[in-house]
Amino acid sequence: MTEPSDPSAPPLFAGTEPVLAATDVVAGYLPGLDILTGCNFTLADGELVGIIGPNGAGKSTLLKSMFGLVEVRSGAVRLRGEDITNLRAHSLVAKGVGYVPQTNNVFPNLTIEENLEMGLYQQPKLFAERFDAVVALFPLLAERRAQRAGFLSGGERQMLAMGRALMMQPSVLLLDEPSAGLSPANQDEVFRQVAVINLSGVSVVMVEQNARRCLQIAHRAYVLDQGRNAHEGSGESLLHDPRVVELYLGTLAQQA
Repeated sequence: MTEPSDPSAPPLFAGTEPVLAATDVVAGYLPGLDILTGCNFTLADGELVGIIGPNGAGKSTLLKSMFGLVEVRSGAVRLRGEDITNLRAHSLVAKGVGYVPQTNNVFPNLTIEENLEMGLYQQPKLFAERFDAVVALFPLLAERRAQRAGFLSGGERQMLAMGRALMMQPSVLLLDEPSAGLSPANQDEVFRQVAVINLSGVSVVMVEQNARRCLQIAHRAYVLDQGRNAHEGSGESLLHDPRVVELYLGTLAQQA
């Protein structure tokens, strides 16, 4: 069971049907070894929701289970009420779900423009329209469209990876550790970009080790521990919850 940080506070986006929901999800990579042991999660239209917790808590596994990359053994995942449990990733992209993995998230031998084309492989005729929309969020991608992605900095690669996921105009964007391995300055830029994407109308789920910065921009957040929900609440309330600060923020936000 989750423990809301402030049970008396009305939930944000109250009364809004979830655009994405995971219910009692049990999932794992190896037979007989469950990483998630009954996780619950909801995302409303327009929300930016963070998922934080210690290493090995199941954060990335939850994200991957909602995107069809890890088998859900029991429980359910729903997109706008439709059961999408264990649906393949390419089908989820067609339904409006984008995903940015933590590593290997660009094609280094392809140019920026070619990477963006790969993001729209299901609807190539819309490239010009979607390219203009994406580079409006990330002007650097237009300025360097002919540059190979392998020559980009870590922060620029992350920008390109998010841009490619946005090419299909998703309503939901799943981000796995977008600030991992980046310098503090590049981390700040990535968090700014995530907030801008959310303000553009995309509902965002963000798994993050930089817990403090994640909570600063998230509408709501979940703390996972040992494959289950440990705490849930608004980003602001969790940021100041003594239990969360003592157990998680002290070790998870050293870079903040």
